[in-house]
Amino acid sequence: MSGKLHNSLRMHASAAIVVGATHQDSDGHALHAPVLVLNASYEPINVCAARRAIVLVLKGVAMTEEENGHFLHAARFALRVPSVIRLLEYRRIPHQTRALSRKNILLRDRNTCQYCATLLASGDLTLDHVVPRSRGGSSTWENLVACCHPCNRQKGNQLPIEAGMKLMREPRAFNLHTSRHIMRLMGRSDDKWRKYLFY
Repeated sequence: MSGKLHNSLRMHASAAIVVGATHQDSDGHALHAPVLVLNASYEPINVCAARRAIVLVLKGVAMTEEENGHFLHAARFALRVPSVIRLLEYRRIPHQTRALSRKNILLRDRNTCQYCATLLASGDLTLDHVVPRSRGGSSTWENLVACCHPCNRQKGNQLPIEAGMKLMREPRAFNLHTSRHIMRLMGRSDDKWRKYLFY
């Protein structure tokens, strides 16, 4: 593909992404749909939003392996939305693959309060320091858990044992094993992911 043609394609596809972002129906949802990311070896390594996946494909960093049936439409251009992409160059994945953040703590804990096991929307959850900051607790993977507001109030500045509460599981860093487990859970709703995740 010539450089001129490739740049033209990228420009039109960028327009499709912008247009898709302004549509409220299928295009808007299609941009946020989860996409499975495979290493060049076909090993599943991550999940990203369709918008990010399209950018990776257009930059020549990845190629589409599966499509989800949606299109992003611009005035003179339609782009198929990927469901699975594969990186064209092999990437070494470090043991710690995700940044410590509220979003990733909730993802690791599957949006479930780690004290009462209630599944909630992200906006209805807080982060709790297992060992309170006032008692020397740090903001680390091993000391932060998803927690509902009632449990957070009950625990206050106490240790779980002092508040008569127990954690569902010991909090750990979000490693590749955790990522794969979550990918498999997500893959249950997308048949196109199955052959890459269940082997």
